[in-house]
Amino acid sequence: MQRYYLHGARIVLPDTVLEDGALLIEAGRIAAISPDGGGDATPIDLHGHTLIPGLVDLHCDAIEKEVAPRARVLFPLDFAVAQIDRRNASAGITTPFHAISFADTDGGVRDIGTAKALVHALSAYRGRGLVDNRIHCRYEVTDTDAAGMLHVLLDEGLVGLLSIMDHSPGQGQFRTVDAYIDYICGNHALPRETAQAIAESKLAGRAGAIERITALVEHALAVGVRVASHDDDSVARVAAMHAMGARLTEFPIDAETAHAAKACGMATLFGAPNVLRGMSQSGAMRAIDAIVAGSASCLCSDYQPSTLAPAAFLAAERADLPLHEAVALVTRNPADACGLHDRGRIAVGMRADLVAVHLDRDGASRWPTITQTWCEGRLVFSATYPSGSASGSAFASLKMANSAAAPTTEPGVLTDRRSVATLNS
Repeated sequence: MQRYYLHGARIVLPDTVLEDGALLIEAGRIAAISPDGGGDATPIDLHGHTLIPGLVDLHCDAIEKEVAPRARVLFPLDFAVAQIDRRNASAGITTPFHAISFADTDGGVRDIGTAKALVHALSAYRGRGLVDNRIHCRYEVTDTDAAGMLHVLLDEGLVGLLSIMDHSPGQGQFRTVDAYIDYICGNHALPRETAQAIAESKLAGRAGAIERITALVEHALAVGVRVASHDDDSVARVAAMHAMGARLTEFPIDAETAHAAKACGMATLFGAPNVLRGMSQSGAMRAIDAIVAGSASCLCSDYQPSTLAPAAFLAAERADLPLHEAVALVTRNPADACGLHDRGRIAVGMRADLVAVHLDRDGASRWPTITQTWCEGRLVFSATYPSGSASGSAFASLKMANSAAAPTTEPGVLTDRRSVATLNS
């Protein structure tokens, strides 16, 4: 496997930031930090860049839009899987957990037949893509048929994370029946009468939910799969889910709930789009407020992969966090929360999942730009920028590295998993 010597970067370590640092990558792992030269390793000059660990995204349902970009339009699943793999590589996400909903009553791509097929399509693609694609199965507690299907998927070893969600009207993010109906009408382009029938079906499906949830959580824990609760809206609900075995909570609704979850040792997950927009789309608490209060453990991209890296840098500014603590929200903390202790930090022996970020504070864009992504030591994404920019200068050395590491490719073409995606910007 190709050996790389990355030098000249500002490197974000677990507890500090190393200025003008270097890394040696061998056999897909970080072999040394600031070694005295790279020997015969391929040198890559990263001056003007910040080097962070590959991002770990515990919850993103962007794959749904790759499958169904419009209401009642479905693309081939293997095509959709390949496209979301590319999107994650370009966003610096080296370990995405694709959130797949098993919720027949929600409509659209979330019916359980499509969900099951999508799980199998993702599983078949593992090991052939650019990044380490994993599966996050979401169980809607009011769905009476999906539980049996999820038990089978757990036995097959296809589930990387299980979350328990309740989108029935009257609690969580849908405090009223009208709020739920408005969401269904807008998101799935359904008439109001159909949305009303879905709401009634959900309310009826709550019968027997506790028994189904309990059995699923016990099964998940027995096979070593972490469990998350979703949209917790009270201290009592956090306590109940924690007692059941959940160790993560996704998108707690308010500050009291988030604080209670953190106090009992649960990882708390908030959306990166919430950080960028400065608000929740459903009226829940602001993610930046949770970060300032110390009640946010992790950020996820939720529905937009490109937001994850910028949200970490924005959190460092707005919450006045040291950069290594802000970066941990999207790397080390989510990796630890799901039990992946071989990644999420730049340290000797860790997977060489790395992301080079260009910060053009005085230029045309104030947002961090991902310029290169490595997944287990493979350069899986690089972007060509106009010559003369910091990104363009760094790419000159990358082109030499590419010629040694992979077959020549035309701009904009992804070849096999050993090659590089070179995308014109």
